[in-house]
Amino acid sequence: MAFPPYPACLSARDLSATELEQSPAAAELRLYAWMQLSRTMDNRILDLFRQGLIKGTVCGGQGNEGLVVPLALLADKAIDVVSFSHRGLGGHLLWSGHLCDHLNQYFANALSPTHAREGNIHHGDPAHRSLPMISHLGAMLSTVAGSTDSQRRLGCPAVGFAFLGDGSSSTGDVHETLNLVSLLSLPVIFIIENNRYAYSTPVAEQFAAGTELWRRAAGYGLEGFALDATADPAATARTLAAAITRVRASRRPLVIEAHTLRLRGHAAYDTGDYLRPGESDAFFTADPLPKFRARLATTQPAALAAAEAELDAFLEACVQQSLATPRPTADLATLQAEVFAPPAPPIPWLPSLDSAVQNPKSKIQILNSAQALNLAHRKILTERKESIVLGQDIATYGGAFKVTEGLLADFGRPRVCNVPLAESACTGWAIGLALNGHRPIEEFQFADFSTEAFTQITLNAATMHFRSGAKVPLVLRLPCGGGLTFGSFHSQELESVYLAMPGLKALYPSTPQDAFNALLAAYEDDNPVLLFEHKGLYRRGKQPVAWDPNFRDVWTPRHVRAGDHATFVTYGEMTLLAAEACEYFAGEYEKTFDLFDLRALAPLRLDAIRASLERTHRLIVLHEGRRTHGFGAELVARLVEDHFFTLEAPPLRIGALDLPVPFAPELENAFRPTRDKLIEQIATWLG
Repeated sequence: MAFPPYPACLSARDLSATELEQSPAAAELRLYAWMQLSRTMDNRILDLFRQGLIKGTVCGGQGNEGLVVPLALLADKAIDVVSFSHRGLGGHLLWSGHLCDHLNQYFANALSPTHAREGNIHHGDPAHRSLPMISHLGAMLSTVAGSTDSQRRLGCPAVGFAFLGDGSSSTGDVHETLNLVSLLSLPVIFIIENNRYAYSTPVAEQFAAGTELWRRAAGYGLEGFALDATADPAATARTLAAAITRVRASRRPLVIEAHTLRLRGHAAYDTGDYLRPGESDAFFTADPLPKFRARLATTQPAALAAAEAELDAFLEACVQQSLATPRPTADLATLQAEVFAPPAPPIPWLPSLDSAVQNPKSKIQILNSAQALNLAHRKILTERKESIVLGQDIATYGGAFKVTEGLLADFGRPRVCNVPLAESACTGWAIGLALNGHRPIEEFQFADFSTEAFTQITLNAATMHFRSGAKVPLVLRLPCGGGLTFGSFHSQELESVYLAMPGLKALYPSTPQDAFNALLAAYEDDNPVLLFEHKGLYRRGKQPVAWDPNFRDVWTPRHVRAGDHATFVTYGEMTLLAAEACEYFAGEYEKTFDLFDLRALAPLRLDAIRASLERTHRLIVLHEGRRTHGFGAELVARLVEDHFFTLEAPPLRIGALDLPVPFAPELENAFRPTRDKLIEQIATWLG
């Protein structure tokens, strides 16, 4: 469908410092045209919302145009990175896309850029480095930092623009990210839009009296300043132009506290009854747009009149076209298929271990699981220049479990990155890197600590492809599991927690060879992949590890042992216990079990297990996590719902007790499955 052509006054989407100085009349008219388009579109959207033609949360940018429009005009949209906030409509209009694209997003119609899957102001354009925001605004700052870092690693002199509000400046993610970008010296400009209210909470109830938010920058060794974005937009543009030039050259972050206005409430349904008497009138009195227009009406009245006539006609033509666009169709198959990015082209790995070992004459290595993972890291870092490994203590120390030992010495700090204690910001940084073409591997010191990054993992990375079509090739390594007397904060099994959220894949190997294969398979996937690594397996014996041309088979269950009496399904360290139990029952009871190691927890591929269950008619499911809401419940449900009437016994589901993980070994043994308890429970079940 052809969209209405842009009028002459909107023909340019860029503005330079030189134009501001040498051609001020043309520069000011351009500024006004885009500010006026943003204002009139915001007002028109509000009207359409009140008519019931637009749904959702309509957050207007009225009063914010004097900040967002100059900045978006000045940015180098061919290389820079941005994530706009709720008030950033003018920035979206300038960055990319046609006005109809943005209207279609608000209408959530059949031509919506997000296929009507994302809220009206949450869209972006990841292909052009406009990162779609999530409502947890502080979390977006580190993602901007990651994509900016990626651009710089690729040789582009990019600057990142990360927007946040006075309210979200209180979130921990903001402070984690300011510290991170200062350490990494990333050229990101943080723009705090201070309009004096976080929804209805005034700044007096957010910060101590007299707090100037930009001064927080000094605590992280950063420069900062305040900017009155309610003043002359041309003057604001000159200040921003100088700041962008400085950051682009210095590669140092900058914090700008921009004082803006919120002429409408937080959203369309906000009555604003929390405002003090006369406060709203004062906001409108300070509005820079009417003052700017009045000046142009004096200096270039004919050009102003022509531009406004063009803008009104163009906007209304676009509104009518979007209103006439059909509603979306709920194609459930497509919706479900596009939760994940499609299969990536196979990476052309060298078909050997030669690139990863010191002695390439040996085709087979005898390794434990920690060493196998280290070998996989080495192969990836050697053969794939887009790879980056990051995490706490992974560099000189080699990681809490020495999985990354020696990588820093061999590959250097740009590729092997120690990070501060900031799991959320570091995961957001990794997401940003992944969005821009790098493929990071993040090690969490313990799986338990990944809960600090839960929003980034489950609401940012996991949803990205579904809501924007962007790929997030990211591996999250999670040392997990108990049995080592580490207590409640270092022993969790979190697979059922994470996999309740769509968009995440997960592997959980139980052998050194599968650990090696799993890291390669996870790395080449275009989706965020959780790699669960049981700590008890890291050094539990050594086995041969070789280059396996069928390493992608790790996405399917491994048939560990053949049997006839029951189908036995498990994964991780429990595979070893299950194998011991199978051996016991074969010898003592002459009953054999068909044992499967799942390996991949998401997506679940259960065809071979279903075929086994059709033959055995009995099911045992074992996992280390707690029994209630544990992953075994999902397995039983999926397998039994198709085979209920052929079962000859109730399914046996074995897991840990519903307790926090206790510390003392005697208590932990009572809490989690052990070989002896497993045998006892199966024997009782057999009757």
